[in-house]
Amino acid sequence: MGSLAAADGAGHASNGAGVADQALALENGTGNGHKAGVADRETPVLQANGGSKVAKKISPKDKYWVAADEGEMAAAIADGGEDGRRPLLYRTFKVKGILLHPYRLLSLIRLVAIVLFFVWRVRHPYADGMWLWWISMVGDLWFGVTWLLNQVAKLNPVKRVPNLALLEQQFDLPDGNSNLPCLDVFINTVDPINEPMIYTMNSIISILAADYPVDKHACYLSDDGGSIIHYDGLLETAKFAALWVPFCRKHSIEPRAPESYFSLNTRPYTGNAPQDFVNDRRHMCREYDEFKERLDALFTLIPKRSDVYNHAAAKEGAKATWMADGTQWPGTWIDPAENHKKGQHVGIVKVMLKHPSYEPELGLGASTNSPLDFSAVDVRLPMLVYISREKSPSCDHQKKAGAMNVQLRVSALLTNAPFIINFDGDHYVNNSKAFRAGICFMLDRREGDNTAFVQFPQRFDDVDPTDRYCNHNRVFFDATLLGLNGIQGPSYVGTGCMFRRVALYGVDPPRWRPDDVKIVDSSTKFGSSASFISSILPAADQERSIMSPPALEESVMADLAHVMTCAYEDGTEWGSDVGWVYNIATEDVVTGFRLHRNGWRSMYCRMEPDAFAGTAPINLTERLYQILRWSGGSLEMFFSRNCPLLAGRRLHPMQRIAYANMTAYPVSSVFLVFYLLFPVIWIFRGQFYIQKPFPTYVLYLVIVIALTELIGMVEIKWAGLTLLDWIRNEQFYIIGATAVYPTAVFHIVLKLFGLKGVSFKLTAKQVASSTSDKFAELYAVQWAPMLIPTMVVIAVNVCAIGASIGKAIVGGWSLMQMADAGLGLVFNAWILVLIYPFALGMIGRWSKRPYILFILFVIAFILIALVDIAIQAMRSGFVRFHFKSSGGATFPTSWGL
Repeated sequence: MGSLAAADGAGHASNGAGVADQALALENGTGNGHKAGVADRETPVLQANGGSKVAKKISPKDKYWVAADEGEMAAAIADGGEDGRRPLLYRTFKVKGILLHPYRLLSLIRLVAIVLFFVWRVRHPYADGMWLWWISMVGDLWFGVTWLLNQVAKLNPVKRVPNLALLEQQFDLPDGNSNLPCLDVFINTVDPINEPMIYTMNSIISILAADYPVDKHACYLSDDGGSIIHYDGLLETAKFAALWVPFCRKHSIEPRAPESYFSLNTRPYTGNAPQDFVNDRRHMCREYDEFKERLDALFTLIPKRSDVYNHAAAKEGAKATWMADGTQWPGTWIDPAENHKKGQHVGIVKVMLKHPSYEPELGLGASTNSPLDFSAVDVRLPMLVYISREKSPSCDHQKKAGAMNVQLRVSALLTNAPFIINFDGDHYVNNSKAFRAGICFMLDRREGDNTAFVQFPQRFDDVDPTDRYCNHNRVFFDATLLGLNGIQGPSYVGTGCMFRRVALYGVDPPRWRPDDVKIVDSSTKFGSSASFISSILPAADQERSIMSPPALEESVMADLAHVMTCAYEDGTEWGSDVGWVYNIATEDVVTGFRLHRNGWRSMYCRMEPDAFAGTAPINLTERLYQILRWSGGSLEMFFSRNCPLLAGRRLHPMQRIAYANMTAYPVSSVFLVFYLLFPVIWIFRGQFYIQKPFPTYVLYLVIVIALTELIGMVEIKWAGLTLLDWIRNEQFYIIGATAVYPTAVFHIVLKLFGLKGVSFKLTAKQVASSTSDKFAELYAVQWAPMLIPTMVVIAVNVCAIGASIGKAIVGGWSLMQMADAGLGLVFNAWILVLIYPFALGMIGRWSKRPYILFILFVIAFILIALVDIAIQAMRSGFVRFHFKSSGGATFPTSWGL
């Protein structure tokens, strides 16, 4: 029961599946030598409850993990559920002692080495400049403390694996219905240009097609720009989903976002109708191409349609934007007008797909008009709702957090599911069983009732194969969050997260809630909507499995309009103790922190295939803008009332330490930049020691750095990372610390003095490029002032290497001086290796041939060495310049430098 078992996760294919696979392979031109795609990765998973599947091999990610809940599982099997308690719906695994004990021991040894290092430095306060000695002492102290804060959070990593088979056994009924709880899914978008609409619509399609009871989940799209493009796009999406969703159910398609599915070369067939698959797939591929063409055509169709209606109306003034039914669009118009422009329009709620019936509805058989046979497939679709909240120039709309709080209130009046999942517009459901996986943690009888949210890792498509700018961030998602999972749970990272609705309402968890306390204790806390307040108690019933949206009568529409108004939150606790938190760039981290501070815990769910996937900025400048927003928001959190150091006793002490590290880390850049620019002094002054005796100082540094790398190698093993993942993490930490963290520190200094601070730019979404140049954005150079500090660091260290070569040639150094210089060269070269991805980004399309960068570095070293030799020669009088008299003036005939 405690072993790691391999599972294909897709069930057994029907007898004719091989025929479909071969036919599809021939169609794709891949034959038997096909490449592995997302759906056909046979990656084993940690399997719970001794499932029936046979272990074929052990994944590197699972090799060093062992079950830690054997006693609980044995007790659960013994009681057989007769005591009425809910089943154990996930398994708990910990790192094997063969790795965990050395990992902890190395961490302890490094801590001892750091302490001894500081003791030695205090006893030897010798340097060529004591002011630099003091700065380096403070900096080293800061680095030591932040390393310790980061490391202690990873000393007890825990992996929890949902038992999907047991969930199905316990909650799915033989007649096709289910007792699973209801679920609301939120998607947020703003601009159909900066956030390509094809990504948003793929996200919605994948949600509608998810393997979750159709009548138990609903999808809400929040369009914060009030664009008719998104509304008409949803209409087209609903039409396409009527074909795509039954197709997915019939053939067990994975992944269920069509853009991702059709981009794969091969897919193993796991459905029940292999004889129809090839023809059905060809038809759906054509339908999807036509669907994309219709989406693209909206940008020209809507203006033309509006021109026709405006011409017929023959009214003077602003030109209205018209809907297909002949009514004016209440949101933002193409030609902005009063009450119809960005930042100023009424609230909009449109139910695009009504709530389905509770009984399965089989589709039609194949016909001349439709070759798809859905006669044995349930063709129902989940409820789909379009939302655009009211906007007014006089109100602060609080960006994404404000939009999600409106979604929270609107969904409460319509479906009021006890659980919520939120997505960014460029993320989609990559594993159709992901919703079920999250529910396993919420309904488990051990910690389920006290779990506020389940965080899934972020995974990305279309990142360059070497992940140059560390977009995957696997050290954080596959190591740090597993460490937090062993404390009070992972932090909330903004997307791909399942929430308990009442936890977002500010309700205390059961472990901290007295039996006689009222969940709804103040009407002013939640606003003035009686309908919303009355929905809070039903939302606390996590086992409520019936979703009954009210008829959209005039009174209901009035309530919906009321909770979307700009003034609704005035005088309430929305944005502080209720909903997503306001007035901070990292509303996600702060919202998760508030839940932990209130005593809730969270869970981390990593599954195969990955639950969700999305797009990431592969352009250097856009990636740095993203990190700037995160780091600036982190410092805002540290210097606010949400500072982890100020939280009460409900926050676990180790969780407090982890949050302190997550919010204060940008301060490290102040000292790191100092170290990276230190070679400037050496270039101009020759030998200059920051600490004497220098050899002992270097020895301590080598020991501390070597221990860091050893700890990293062990971490790679238990976290299932690669060496490249670790290297990229270290490289982009240095790049961020030189390029954006100083700006973040400057931002918080301005804020502390009551000034405005730095404006954070929203990250532009990656735009799909042609197949011939898939990573075009990777090679584009976008200038920004924040690039300057890192460029200066590169220049300083290149000059230091070149100058040291020049000095070694003509300096007549002793053996000890050569050794000291050699140590300095190692430091300079190490810095250049860490900033290497940044340097590649700065040479644009030349970075396709990385050897060009090495050639440029070598040329720079030679030129600087020659310049240094010339300067030294002139200073020693070896080179003299001769001047002749000219006109009536007489100049020195020679002089030396």
